[in-house]
Amino acid sequence: MSFQVKEPILVIGLGGAGSKLAIQAKETLNADCLIISNDQKDLQSGCSSIKVSTDSVINPSVQLIRGSAYKVADQIKSKISNYSTIILMTNLAGKTGSAISPVVSEICKESDKGLVSFAIMPFKYEKDRIFNSGISLKRVKANSECTIVLDNDSLLESNPDLSPKTCYDIANNAIMHVIGSLRSSEIPNQTNILTTSKDGQNLEESLRDSLKMLYENAPPNAVKRSMLYVVGGNNIPVGILNSITNLTSGILSESSAQVDLSSSSKESKIVMLSSIQGMTKFEKYDPLGMIPQEDTLDWSHPDCSIDYKLDLYQLE
Repeated sequence: MSFQVKEPILVIGLGGAGSKLAIQAKETLNADCLIISNDQKDLQSGCSSIKVSTDSVINPSVQLIRGSAYKVADQIKSKISNYSTIILMTNLAGKTGSAISPVVSEICKESDKGLVSFAIMPFKYEKDRIFNSGISLKRVKANSECTIVLDNDSLLESNPDLSPKTCYDIANNAIMHVIGSLRSSEIPNQTNILTTSKDGQNLEESLRDSLKMLYENAPPNAVKRSMLYVVGGNNIPVGILNSITNLTSGILSESSAQVDLSSSSKESKIVMLSSIQGMTKFEKYDPLGMIPQEDTLDWSHPDCSIDYKLDLYQLE
């Protein structure tokens, strides 16, 4: 089944990267926007916002930010109450995104809102962020009707000459191509992997890098369907488009691969959105993530910490 986007739409951005994406998505979809962060700098955007306060702690842990986010749960519920579809933009490599994403997605599910989540995963060298990103993604997927994941690490693996900033720009542009098609394209109600390539390549090279990025995230037999967003497609010969579609269908063992043409760029490249059934590499980010859900005991709420400021004296 495919996710049905219903108006009115609210775009929620978490943290720095999430807030920037949310503001762009707001303009693209002509929707309302809400920014949630524990950093005041992220809230100065002209959008509606909620500050998650960690009081006097200037370098809070993920668990402390998450616990503080539960304190503003009623505010979040009030903000989303008048909307049918929520689009969540979050960078799970960031401390704020990985902390607040499970809380917001949980509130959306409890409020019976249609939730589409866009999640960006960390680079491999960001070892201190990988575990928390895996935990958060697991929660977000469970609470969302549709989850779209873009892995910074597999993008860098396919293009080791790129700087982190360039990877961020490529990832953000790929996400915005999908956002722009939400009103016209069908997106499956499951986990979807978003892949792309760097600029300045021909379509065959762009397709190759997109497939390479995809297979670094999930095994070939887990890929069930792919949507090709051909950027600059109106300027590409139909024969080349047909060739790329047939090539993709053959590689992925699909009966067909859907194609969406975009004329929003002079550059020609491929952005691919592939639905996944089964395990991805992100389950390995949590050492217990490989255990089947039915064999796992887990808390209904994610780990968090709250400073109760109790006057407890040390006993000698």
